[in-house]
Amino acid sequence: MTPNLRSTAAACVALSLCALLAVPAGSPALGGDARITLAVFALATCAWIGTSIDDTYIALGAGLALTVTGVISSDTLFGTLGDSTVWLLICAFVLAAAVTRTGLAGRAAVFLVSGARTVRQLAHLTTAALVVTAFAVPATSGRAALALPVFLALAEVLAGRKRLVVMLALLFPTVILLSAVATLIGAGAHLITVSVLWEAVGERIGFTEWLLLGLPLAVVSSHLAAEAVLLTVTRRADRAAPVRVTAREIQRHSDSPVTGPWAQEEKRCALLLATVVVLWCSEPLHRVPPAVVALIGAVVAASPALGTVRLKDALKTVPWSLLLFMAATMAMGVALADSGAAKWLVAGVPSDVAPPVFLMAVVAVGTAAHLVLQSRSARSSVLVPLVIAAAAGAGVNPVAAALASTAAAGFCHTLPASAKPVTLFSDLPGTPTYTPRDLLRLSAVLAPLTAVLVWLFAVAVWPLLGVPVTR
Repeated sequence: MTPNLRSTAAACVALSLCALLAVPAGSPALGGDARITLAVFALATCAWIGTSIDDTYIALGAGLALTVTGVISSDTLFGTLGDSTVWLLICAFVLAAAVTRTGLAGRAAVFLVSGARTVRQLAHLTTAALVVTAFAVPATSGRAALALPVFLALAEVLAGRKRLVVMLALLFPTVILLSAVATLIGAGAHLITVSVLWEAVGERIGFTEWLLLGLPLAVVSSHLAAEAVLLTVTRRADRAAPVRVTAREIQRHSDSPVTGPWAQEEKRCALLLATVVVLWCSEPLHRVPPAVVALIGAVVAASPALGTVRLKDALKTVPWSLLLFMAATMAMGVALADSGAAKWLVAGVPSDVAPPVFLMAVVAVGTAAHLVLQSRSARSSVLVPLVIAAAAGAGVNPVAAALASTAAAGFCHTLPASAKPVTLFSDLPGTPTYTPRDLLRLSAVLAPLTAVLVWLFAVAVWPLLGVPVTR
């Protein structure tokens, strides 16, 4: 976002705050706690949009302000750090550190990519490999860091075909962002959504339920995005020429082993990861919470006898700033719901709006929100409480509305600074990569495509999987 746009957006939020504070203190429609919550909420949003202050610092300040003013208790603020979703993410990062340490992910990705014989096969096999990483590595930035060495090795092998390298450079972050919706641990925003739903309406979405709803969307949107990248970056002659990528060629440009016999630690890590994923997916059968399964996996992954990484090294990879941000924004969501502020904000939403139209508006706002709030977690913390409150007034299932908003937020490709994976792959010294113009060209196709796809899933597919459109 340009400085002018950021300033304009910040000014709009500031004007809204002034209008809010102008409401008479005795207004029956807005209580004291709700007024304070809305003021803190608007100031935090203004700071997220218009300043360069760290997002986590702003969120902690907002949570502290709500606690000091008595809107929420200190137990509520600090209790969010003990939420099971936070523990799930911590343990998932420990497991991811074990996977990264062994180089297992690179070996699996190369195994798939080396089977490509055409450019289209290369794009779709790469897409499939990236979708699978959503089960092994939490958060999009972690997956981007894990996939970067694989891309650089592929770029070296295809050094004579520049447009193919640019296509892959754009494909990697695009698929990483869109496929995050496959799993609950795919993005911190998902955990915020789950927490807000639980606090607001008492609905708990587990790992299995999220997988059932999100994986089909992730697969379809990722492969459609692969086609969009192919058509907007490459030419027909580029796609017609054969391509041959072997594991040995990639090995010459890779530091970690991608060929040869598996080491014992790779076998143990693969078995552990497969066991954890199976237990996550079979939660309805054994009733062991996903966070407990993740903790068992993390303990085994860091154990002296069976582990592949030391616990203190694995804990260094945990994004503690993200966890604090999540905890603080969860507290903000509780304040919005409990104080009545969220209901007051969406009181003007027509109650007779058709549910498909309501969901279309939710998806449109979620798709465009990255132009204002660059943090995916911040977008969920701002939008999801409002979407849930508005859905209740419009007779729409709040679970469907919250999921649609969160899934739509997966599109954040318009600018290099719109998401960390896009930023990471946009600046690679010595390697051809995409330009802002390439991103805009792709976004013109991908934004409406993904928005329509999310909407179709919300109104046609998810109801078949147990999430109806209406309550």
